Amino acid sequence: MIDPLAEVVTLLQPSARYAKLVVGAGPWHIRRSDAGQPFYCVVLEGACCLAIDRRETIELRSGDFILVPEAYGVAMTSIMPASADSSEAVPVALGGGEFRIGDQDGPPDLRMLAGHCGFGSPDADLLVSLLPQVVHVRGEPRLATLVQLVRDEFRDRRPAREVILTHLLEVLLIEALRSTAATPFSPGLVRGLADERLAMTLRRMHESPTKTWTVAQLAKEAALSRSAFFERFSRVVGLAPMAYLLNWRMALAKNMLRRSEVGIAEIAQRVGYGSASAFSVAFTRHVGLPPARYARQQSVPAP
Repeated sequence: MIDPLAEVVTLLQPSARYAKLVVGAGPWHIRRSDAGQPFYCVVLEGACCLAIDRRETIELRSGDFILVPEAYGVAMTSIMPASADSSEAVPVALGGGEFRIGDQDGPPDLRMLAGHCGFGSPDADLLVSLLPQVVHVRGEPRLATLVQLVRDEFRDRRPAREVILTHLLEVLLIEALRSTAATPFSPGLVRGLADERLAMTLRRMHESPTKTWTVAQLAKEAALSRSAFFERFSRVVGLAPMAYLLNWRMALAKNMLRRSEVGIAEIAQRVGYGSASAFSVAFTRHVGLPPARYARQQSVPAP
């Protein structure tokens, strides 16, 4: 059976390219702009509050993992609120990738790992649109085990620590992406796959992208009326059904064009278009470049 999330994650090529250990004490608050970069945070000890892009504040506790595939504004505060007139905290570098915020002398009440991940796919923007806006994972035993391993690596400072941390964080990212614990205000593929009716439809779209799907046919797969299916899919996944299908077809097409695996006519057939010309028109409208030109600009050697 086709696994839609595995396909998206495989094309995204996630990696943990930057991380720092943040130690907090006392009251503090900090803001930063991430300019759309993928942000993640794992709380190793203690707790703090986080607000992403002015959304509802989330309390993060020990063992929590949060991933924001596309973050612009990040605001973090201590559990003990700072006074309204207090200045924004300035992280103090302690060396070895560690920083301290808040009280520089008091006992720490927070340890967290925060940073940016990277998506190797040049089509990351399109694929990110298929993911939840915020993934907040709590109480997952597998994730808790990985968090403990990350905590141990930071604490013990053994040889090859950076290599181990990089791989552990990559596994954390994938575990978070496939978790069904996405928050209610975060529509996306994860929430869609957690919905039994919509999961069937999503799998059918990924199994048969060449099929000339209609909303009515997809609604039948979900055993819902056309209107109920359209509303439910749009609300839970964050895209209308045909918009999701178009995004997925374009993601597949871009991947094949980059790899120069087959000709444009074959790619058109594989992503559900009856002719190369129809595919070229749709691709150009969606991407802004004709398929042949895109292939020349983005092609990569075959593995």
